[in-house]
Amino acid sequence: MRAASAEFLASGYDDTSLRAVARRAGVDPALVHHYFDDKAALFAEALEAPVRPQDIVRLALAAPRDRLGETIVRAVLEAIDAPATRDRMRQLVRTALGHDFAARMLRQFLVREVLSRIAGELDAPDAELRATLAASQIVGLLVVRAGIQAEPLASAPVDEVVRRVGPVVQWHLVGFGTVDTPEARGE
Repeated sequence: MRAASAEFLASGYDDTSLRAVARRAGVDPALVHHYFDDKAALFAEALEAPVRPQDIVRLALAAPRDRLGETIVRAVLEAIDAPATRDRMRQLVRTALGHDFAARMLRQFLVREVLSRIAGELDAPDAELRATLAASQIVGLLVVRAGIQAEPLASAPVDEVVRRVGPVVQWHLVGFGTVDTPEARGE
């Protein structure tokens, strides 16, 4: 893991390969590949990330299309709020906020491993823009809830946040659904 961390720090996410990590560690690349299916898995392990973004992508893509936004928001919230992962998630978000290089590496990872995969499943000419706009909502949610812990969002119930943010993410991704506002609810 030290070799992987050093390689990611030296080269960034985009320019790191399993072969480069193996070279740095002085082992056969097949050994690294034996333990890690791909660079995303190695990166998540090197970061000691308590959540695997590819798991969220898998959940999202398995969800009914009309519940995509809700599914993504719920999965992210449950991951960052789980007692076993909460402190590590907060630490990762704060690190990315405070260090340009860490933010760049996380951005490269999210764009390549999460956004491009979701965008690849959207049947729209502007799929990458849609995925990036949805990600802006999710990243904002991470920053405010886990990073700076601004109230009342930091302690809002998961169901409430999903009800309010899920439709916005849904709209960005597939362009239908309603944004849950007091006006839409007739309040």
